[in-house]
Amino acid sequence: MERVQIIEKLTSVFRKVFSDNELVLSDGMTANDVDQWTSLSHVILITEIENNFSITFQLKDLNKLDNVGAMIDIINSKL
Repeated sequence: MERVQIIEKLTSVFRKVFSDNELVLSDGMTANDVDQWTSLSHVILITEIENNFSITFQLKDLNKLDNVGAMIDIINSKL
């Protein structure tokens, strides 16, 4: 899967989890950039990403999730 395809699919997941159809992802985006991104929504986001991409994050992966760009790279490494 190409990076562009990952971003498109990931955008759909973010929009669903945060109930914001206008949300646009960027590599540098963090939880501080999304008002609804709480600890609970983070858990839901991770679960939705795992389900949509048919992957499983390991603890070491979750520790590297500094921003959306890192998330995309980790998803890409698991596909």
